[in-house]
Amino acid sequence: MKAINYPDYTFKLMVHQEIAESMVKGRENKTATMNQTNLIPFPKKELPEILFITTYPPRECGIATYTQDLKNAIQEKFGKTFSLKIGAVNTVDSDFQYPDEVKYCIQTDEINHFVQLANIINTDKNIAVIFLQHEFGLFGGENGNNILKLMAHLKKPIITTLHTVLPNPNSKLKKVVRQIADYSNTVIVMTNTSAALLQFDYGIAKQKIEVIPHGTHLVCSDTTTKNKIHLADRIILSTFGLLSDGKSIETAIEALPRIVKEFPNVIYLIIGKTHPEVLKREGERYRNSLYERVVELGLQNNVRFINRYLTLNELMDYLQRTKIYLFTSKDPNQAVSGTLAYAMANGCPVISTPIPHAKELVDGAGVNFDFQNAEQLADATIKLLHNPKLLKEMRLNALHKISPTSWQNAAIAHIDLTKSLLTKRKVDIKYQLPPISLDHIKRLTTKNGMIQFSRISTPDFNSGYTLDDNARALIAIAKHYELLRDSADLELITTYLDFIIFCQQEDGRFLNYVDFKGDFFSKNSSENLEDSNGRAVWALGEFSAYQDLFSPDLIEKANLALERALVSIGSFHSPRAIGFAIKGLYFYNLNKESLAVKNLIIDLADNLVSKFRGVSDKKWKWFENYLTYANSVLPEAMLYAAKSSGNEIYQKIAKSSFDFLLSIIFKNQQIKVVSNQGWHHKGGTVNSFGEQSIDVAYTILALKTFYKTFKEKEYQEKMETAFDWFLGKNHLHQIVYNPITGGCHDGLEKYNVNLNQGAESTVSYLMARLVFLEKGKLKASVRSYAKAPRKSVKLTTK
Repeated sequence: MKAINYPDYTFKLMVHQEIAESMVKGRENKTATMNQTNLIPFPKKELPEILFITTYPPRECGIATYTQDLKNAIQEKFGKTFSLKIGAVNTVDSDFQYPDEVKYCIQTDEINHFVQLANIINTDKNIAVIFLQHEFGLFGGENGNNILKLMAHLKKPIITTLHTVLPNPNSKLKKVVRQIADYSNTVIVMTNTSAALLQFDYGIAKQKIEVIPHGTHLVCSDTTTKNKIHLADRIILSTFGLLSDGKSIETAIEALPRIVKEFPNVIYLIIGKTHPEVLKREGERYRNSLYERVVELGLQNNVRFINRYLTLNELMDYLQRTKIYLFTSKDPNQAVSGTLAYAMANGCPVISTPIPHAKELVDGAGVNFDFQNAEQLADATIKLLHNPKLLKEMRLNALHKISPTSWQNAAIAHIDLTKSLLTKRKVDIKYQLPPISLDHIKRLTTKNGMIQFSRISTPDFNSGYTLDDNARALIAIAKHYELLRDSADLELITTYLDFIIFCQQEDGRFLNYVDFKGDFFSKNSSENLEDSNGRAVWALGEFSAYQDLFSPDLIEKANLALERALVSIGSFHSPRAIGFAIKGLYFYNLNKESLAVKNLIIDLADNLVSKFRGVSDKKWKWFENYLTYANSVLPEAMLYAAKSSGNEIYQKIAKSSFDFLLSIIFKNQQIKVVSNQGWHHKGGTVNSFGEQSIDVAYTILALKTFYKTFKEKEYQEKMETAFDWFLGKNHLHQIVYNPITGGCHDGLEKYNVNLNQGAESTVSYLMARLVFLEKGKLKASVRSYAKAPRKSVKLTTK
């Protein structure tokens, strides 16, 4: 025995060199050379560790891919909270060169490895939890019972994911699964059907079972990658995955003659290599049999084999070009299919055999057919191809049904479970800030302005434009340019400013609604547009404060528009219109120092003071008898009025009203803004659901203003808590911001996220995200700017 003494670590560990050598991952040999520091606990300053026991790439295996995707998602979202390591499961003849995150290798034919690894894990104080990925064929022994050797000796929390749950188990199988559950703190399955089987066929307690669906990759539904696949004139049907006879590809091939007769330009893509274990046993026997059947049926022009392991991007390209995805597995006990989930995540309507996963997912997004029934498959395919409208509906339904299962949401669910187990160890869960992206903002922006709505991430041009969205966009992109100096922002800024000016009428007021052709909607005359006018004043005023950043021509254009609007501002009645206007006038007057503007701010603030005194009491410190939308704007405006005038009454009301609002919308270290399904009335109860991104963003902006003024740490902490709402810290534990599209979902309902990514929510998210971006060193006297873009539809002044 050799004592290894590292004074910077928390304790010493005694190990046998020869025991660890075959377990710890090396670089040169299949049997790795031991780096003794791998057996020493991480220093206390290191992050707590999650150790995955699993197969892992480059091993080609569905569970290996699953683990890598889950690990990457957790790393992306919680990499500042946990360190993630892998204990890779190997077979006796495997020789993989693993990446750095693989800490241990386990030879399943070496039964002593399981006990030895358990001892090493137990002595590593930094390992917080074990994520065990279980499949019966992975660990050796009868029904995979070798894994029990590891689990029985582990003294760390174990979260076990069962990738297969077989119905009607015999006594031996039931015993193994129940022992796995007994050794686990929590058992994860991916479908409700599997959860029911565990409960009723295996007798496992319901409270020990968690359903976390198979993760999927987020995609942009408005993608241009389709052009990369040179099959533009073909109707693509596809299947992907590691090939084996269990996939029953021959069922689809047998259905093709009837399909091709109706649609001669159909091509069926069979994507993927033969499964490595199948290849070892029987070579390409199964693939060759499929080749032969294709030739016999004369389908050479309608079937293409893509015999390789595709990168994720390549796979997504194919799936996004797929008209219908065919899932033909002949195994009724296959609990879940990652390929099915990935296809739906790409908006593929699905025709599938009725495995449990498909029965739960496909309703509304496709059709189920009987196992190995080629006639039913042909009927379903022909029917859908004859009905493009139904296919479009199924595509949208697929995206709506599968979006909650994104890898980001799977990561949140796994970390929520982990946190619940680490009650004796304080772990501060930190969500990582996503990179800033303007992709969806650019997607929404035409030569005329920002389009109002999206269907998922595809702009809905029929929805037209609004002054509201373009005003917010001007504020957000100007701030983005101030912080990042991205020259591409300048064209956007000019577009949004021109749109605001286009909406201004001869009397200085603004209209709000413009159709895609550049005409004003009739509802401009039937709605109260005070709030929209207030937003325009806010945008113009805040933009004018950047007089040293943008060209004098742009600043002068904004100033003239705001000055034309001054005549109508004093007549505002809406508290929010008044609040927006105060913010705009405050920024406008930073450089102007106009006494008239200062007096206008005072008049507007006095109006709010009057409203506050007329309604508030000891328990209700607010400006109205109800809380509606954009509530944070009101106390923030009062604070800006105090900054402008020096009036302490304004500051006192600002703080008391804001603290009152925060006491309502922050509960249990989480923000829950006032519901748009029913406002919160004085003396009434708070409605729980219908949260909008814009309200969270406005709260973050106000928190920053109050923190800069009062330096209270609570405001800063609440700012971070509020932003985490976008990242998954909400009642659904789902992301609201989509990091792939750069868009933000439109709202949080009781049971689902509204997946549409409109202008209001997307720009509001950007406003909130920029709060957390520190301003870098700015170049002196930046004056360059872009000319206004040539408009696709000419907007004419009305």
